[in-house]
Amino acid sequence: MVALSSGTLLSCVTTRNATAKRGAAILKFSLDQHWLFGGKFTPAAAAADFDDSGFKPITIPHTVAGDLSWQDWDPEKWQDIWIYRRHFTIPEQLKGFRLFLHFEGVMVSATPSVNGHELAEHQGGYLPFKYEITDLVKSGQNILAIKVDSRWLNVPPDGSKQGTKAVDYLEVGGIHRPVSLEAVPQIFLSDVFAKPVDVLKPNRRIDIKCTLDSALAGKTVMVNVKLIDGDKVITYTEKMINIAKAGQTELDLSLTKITNITLWHVDNPKLYDVITTVSAEGQPIHNHKTRIGFREAKFELDGFYLNGKKLRLFGLNRHEVYPYVGYAMPGRVIRKDAEILKKLFNCNVVRCSHYPQNEAFLDACDELGLMAWEEVPGWQYIGDDEWKAILLQNTRDMIIRDRNHPAVIIWGTRVNESPNDVELYHKTKAIAKELDGSRPTSGSMTPDSRKNWERNWHEDVFAFDDYHSEPDGSVGILKAVEGYPYFLAEAVGQYNYPARKYFNAYYRRSADLNFQQLQAIVHAQAHHKAAADPRNSGVIAWCAFEYASLLNQYRAVKYPGVADVFRIPKLGATFYMSQGDPKNGAVIHPNFYWDFGKKSPNGPGKNVAIFSNCDELRLFVDDSEHATVKPDITNYGNLKHPPFFVDLEFTDAKPILLKIDGYLNGSKITSRSFSADIKQDQFFLMTDDKEILGDGSDATKIVFRITDKYGAPRPFAVGKVDFEISGPASIVGDNPFNLAESGGAAAIWIKSKTNSSGSIVLKATHANLGAKTVKISVRPTSGDQFSI
Repeated sequence: MVALSSGTLLSCVTTRNATAKRGAAILKFSLDQHWLFGGKFTPAAAAADFDDSGFKPITIPHTVAGDLSWQDWDPEKWQDIWIYRRHFTIPEQLKGFRLFLHFEGVMVSATPSVNGHELAEHQGGYLPFKYEITDLVKSGQNILAIKVDSRWLNVPPDGSKQGTKAVDYLEVGGIHRPVSLEAVPQIFLSDVFAKPVDVLKPNRRIDIKCTLDSALAGKTVMVNVKLIDGDKVITYTEKMINIAKAGQTELDLSLTKITNITLWHVDNPKLYDVITTVSAEGQPIHNHKTRIGFREAKFELDGFYLNGKKLRLFGLNRHEVYPYVGYAMPGRVIRKDAEILKKLFNCNVVRCSHYPQNEAFLDACDELGLMAWEEVPGWQYIGDDEWKAILLQNTRDMIIRDRNHPAVIIWGTRVNESPNDVELYHKTKAIAKELDGSRPTSGSMTPDSRKNWERNWHEDVFAFDDYHSEPDGSVGILKAVEGYPYFLAEAVGQYNYPARKYFNAYYRRSADLNFQQLQAIVHAQAHHKAAADPRNSGVIAWCAFEYASLLNQYRAVKYPGVADVFRIPKLGATFYMSQGDPKNGAVIHPNFYWDFGKKSPNGPGKNVAIFSNCDELRLFVDDSEHATVKPDITNYGNLKHPPFFVDLEFTDAKPILLKIDGYLNGSKITSRSFSADIKQDQFFLMTDDKEILGDGSDATKIVFRITDKYGAPRPFAVGKVDFEISGPASIVGDNPFNLAESGGAAAIWIKSKTNSSGSIVLKATHANLGAKTVKISVRPTSGDQFSI
């Protein structure tokens, strides 16, 4: 995508930089820069001649809430009506093109106006929408005004008379996803669905459904489709079509003779391009690039199969909300979540709970080999007929947007944990089958909706949210239902297993140490016990990251995440981080802190867990051999790498050093050391990225924390951290930051300034442990910059 700033569009008509990885391949321009935010809406502010000189310059993505911290969010900060404006000019070189405004997501509803002409309101915050503005723009300056309504509306997932507390995640208002302008010819390809069929057979094919949008009638065009691997054309086909009338026309084609294909797999996510070109009178006028993967994903009665081989689902749910900005993070930051889930937590699947998420996340899933459940917006509540109509449109928009993603293996066509609504869910399932018959449908069930499911449930796969304890306080897992494929859409969360009731297990890094150590154990139990049932396809546990909520929360943050809101792993993540293949890196992750402070005066305790992918651990305390332990295959034998258990309670002398050596097949392959001497603690500072783009939207995370001398976390460390920044960027986050509430670790983000380049230096100073700095380069945006 080409950013639009200042200059001329003449050279852009042919620039190769206008070709994007996905979507329309010519003349799609970013409109994320040069916006003006005016605060609360007034009708006059949408007028073309309104004086907006007092508005605040901002870039997209953006939240209306202003100075959010990472906790204590108050919905009254954003639940209002707001106004955005953008001035733009359409150069003479675009005469003859059709022009479309494209929004990827606005929370909660948007009503644009172009030069004072009000367009239709779009309701719903999680899916794209667009408008043709060809006849509304003029030569010279134009005005785009956006009325953004971020109140509690009758729109999924909202609408309940209970208000904000009726939904278990806070939805911060604003234009939180990219905005673009598309310049297309009079006849163009508005959508291409490329569906691989029979991929495991020699006669595999791709069924192509092209949607042509034409402002003209009585025209004959040629549509050519190629399957591309890099620069190599694998196969192609073409077809003539007569466009009888203006509007949309659908065309079906098939690509055959597809040989020597590499299948998309979680361990090898091979991707291909499908290039579709429409030509008139022998000249290409528009093309469209679609990225696909060849894979067969099937839920059977005896489990899940990927490309004909059984594979246990091992995953976590993910919310997209971030500290400080809600949903308004750029693609670089969004993609990091997929990397954490796949590379650090060893997940092979993620549930996009409970709404369609930023497409940058699904792009990353495609590239990394992270399978995804995607579902319609909603949380338990089902509204009136108007509400249901929006849900049906959400279902349609979600599937059309994302059906080319090989990572998506199942559609969630039921509102999360909602009652059985036979008529509504017949309709959502029918939409899914009409638009994409290649994936099954599902939706998370609860004990209430499970009571009459044989009569009122009609999905393809039974997905259950299993929260219950065994009499001994361990995790309980129900047997799979009979007659249908089955897996767990949720488990663990904040359910209080020892109490056998309530959702009040707050896994806060700065709070109860026993609960912190329990989290990894119950996650391990859930996966182990589910694997004992051959009919259970696996577990997508609750959840990856903490998130803003008003339900079962502490200071408006909910704490079921195995990582915190800053995406920093907690003790709960030690189980997931240990489940990777030791060939890709041996790891040792104690499910405790080596600390003899007020929270644990006698050390970690008796029978504490260590998670590792080694097959033997040898422990040394103050250089003396303490224990040699093997994995607990008796109680956790269904896991790839069961935990180790060891006694580390010291009632007399308090040791200083702990060393753990990891062995595999008798050979030492890794080692970790830990120090209890807080006098040697360190202040740690790290950036996710060494370089960001100087477009005013790009950002990267800066993690800061207190560690022991070996880099292990010191969770109950306190102190204020002050930040100073130089260079073309700003700080997104609390400055100063008090580490006491976050458990000795936290993060801010660094955001570039518009049209910038150079070097950023961030200095962070801890009150007791001194200062550290990080440097980040800002890369200028492409030379092909244009303004509209």
